[in-house]
Amino acid sequence: MRYVIKEAFWSLGRDFHIVNDRREDVFFVDGKAFSWGSKLSFQDLQGNELAFISQRLLSWKPTFQIYRSGELFAEVVKEFSWLNKRFTLDVPGPNDYTIDGSFWEHDYTFTRKGQVVATVSKAYWAWTDTYGVETVEGEDDVSILCAAIVIDQVLHDEKR
Repeated sequence: MRYVIKEAFWSLGRDFHIVNDRREDVFFVDGKAFSWGSKLSFQDLQGNELAFISQRLLSWKPTFQIYRSGELFAEVVKEFSWLNKRFTLDVPGPNDYTIDGSFWEHDYTFTRKGQVVATVSKAYWAWTDTYGVETVEGEDDVSILCAAIVIDQVLHDEKR
């Protein structure tokens, strides 16, 4: 499946839609303004929350938690390395995703069990940050999209 994430240009709380490759809205991300740390509600178009992303404050590494149905489901962690940036999407069991690539150019992949299961690339020509996300059929698209949003947040915070 192919998705496009385009952040709203002057949005309070960083609200934005995620569209499919036919430019139809499929998800809405509601940023929580005036909160400690980043908090985002990942919703379907009817306003049902599919996931909630919360930045874990006071941690050694940038860490964001993804909640589903009110329960902690996964964590996105920026790993320490000397030369390259690397992230992990830590989900229950042995199903973790390694997220690797050129974060400076905003082109990276999600790998699970040695297989690339999603790719992310950034369009430089847009007024706002725009990302293409392509997932392999059968993958957890919501978790992958949440992780891509978290990575964007971490990179944005590092620029400041």
